[in-house]
Amino acid sequence: MAVEIELKARLDDFEPVRERLFVMGEYCRAYIKSDTYWLPAQQAARQLAAIPSGVRVRRESGVNADGSAFGTILVTYKTKEITDGIEINDESEFIVSDAPVFEELLGRLGLHPAHRKEKKGWAWLVAPAVEPQPPILAELSLVEGLGWFLEIEIQAADNSQRTVDESRRRLLALLEQLKIPADQIESRPYTLMLEEAKLSPK
Repeated sequence: MAVEIELKARLDDFEPVRERLFVMGEYCRAYIKSDTYWLPAQQAARQLAAIPSGVRVRRESGVNADGSAFGTILVTYKTKEITDGIEINDESEFIVSDAPVFEELLGRLGLHPAHRKEKKGWAWLVAPAVEPQPPILAELSLVEGLGWFLEIEIQAADNSQRTVDESRRRLLALLEQLKIPADQIESRPYTLMLEEAKLSPK
């Protein structure tokens, strides 16, 4: 199980951030991620504020920095905690070869496809200033129905308070280096924002 410490920020203009990331980080890939979140029926019917993570089935494809194409079907489930816009996830993931067959299994187990999300963008790795700290993964994404976001994430060794505090400091420092104001940090899950967008008057 991995511990991910991350934040996301809403962007008014993605181009300056993209240019800075090409200078600051190592370009990794372009991607399209199509996610379906599966929940038990009683959880899927809860109020928006109580939307849990559920089981996420992600169909991802794209092109790596070396020009090679890739495609995966990634299943994820996690325990999520959000404090001051910083998200701490105890996350487990595995790859499946056949999404329809796996989703049929989820249906037979009583889960339902409650939410869907699609995003496309680019990813970079930003090296740490001090070894042996892990790098920061930066993803610049256009989320369908919501707009542009920057997600920055550290794969941490543990979720101790010291590790969380140091990771928070590094993430906020990178946000500042990218000239993104801290008040653009978004603490709501994408699924919640998408549901709210559906309900908001046009």
